[in-house]
Amino acid sequence: MRVWIDLTNSPHVLVMRPVIAELRARGHEVEVTARDFAQTLELCRRFEIAHTAVGRHRGGHLTAKARGLASRSLALTRWARGRRFDLALGHGSNDVTVAAALLRIPRSTMFDYEWATVQHTVNCSLSQAVVVPDAIPPERLYRYGARGKIRAYPGLKEEYYLADFEADPAVLAELRLDPSRPIAVVRTPPAVSLYHRFENDLFAAVLDRLRGVQTIVLPRTAEQRAELERAGGFIVPAHAVDAQSLIAYADVVVSAGGTMNREAVALGTPVFTVFEGRLGAVDERLIAEGRLRRLRGAEDVVVAKREAADATDRVRRDPAVLAELLLAPAHR
Repeated sequence: MRVWIDLTNSPHVLVMRPVIAELRARGHEVEVTARDFAQTLELCRRFEIAHTAVGRHRGGHLTAKARGLASRSLALTRWARGRRFDLALGHGSNDVTVAAALLRIPRSTMFDYEWATVQHTVNCSLSQAVVVPDAIPPERLYRYGARGKIRAYPGLKEEYYLADFEADPAVLAELRLDPSRPIAVVRTPPAVSLYHRFENDLFAAVLDRLRGVQTIVLPRTAEQRAELERAGGFIVPAHAVDAQSLIAYADVVVSAGGTMNREAVALGTPVFTVFEGRLGAVDERLIAEGRLRRLRGAEDVVVAKREAADATDRVRRDPAVLAELLLAPAHR
């Protein structure tokens, strides 16, 4: 079977990496397209995922997103026509779903945050399988057109793609970090995402509190990087680094997004969320279980050395489970 996978954002490279490996191990041919946004292309190169770069991010406003969806979907349609794909897959990628629908290629979509209304309306209505964590109540997805299509998996997606992960201390040397001193890792807000439309004053206060501490800030965009460099007082990597190892060695993580929060949970690192949008079911469950803390004030962030997490306590799940759920349309 010939499978097409599209990657539109940095986390998608991480979650799809073991899926690609699993599909190829089963004898399927896999081709990958990727959008030039954030560290997507750089991570593809780092993980040696052969890919074809198609399109770029068009901006955060609704009209810009609409133009971007139309232009990249058409570019993907031109690229995929004649390649005889049997299945198209994406993690939150509207572009591949639309292109595959135009070409009448069976398609699966995957996501773990249920309140991105526009994105999910497109993906769920056009896909034959909707792969999500079992924490999300199915009825939350029905309005998007997902009724009868939901394929739920247990746990966090991070527990699947981190199943073979072991922390590499090389990242500490690369960033000239002193492991004897506290380390804080901060991920910036998804400023171009529609579900995060307002300024995050709490995040700004966290940055002020952590300035001058051994703090690594991982920006999402070139504009964020430039602003952080002007502000000074932080370590801002010039390129994509081994963020998962960095999280594993950190004493605290503060993130305004989702994936890095859940990576910290999966790796046993204390983590605060400063996300100000509507909480999804995954984060609701993690907060209820005490595995993720919602930050109320910057003063709650205390950077101190912690005891290393016991790697034997980690939950490691088989990525073959995700691969099988995504293959559902091909089994019809």
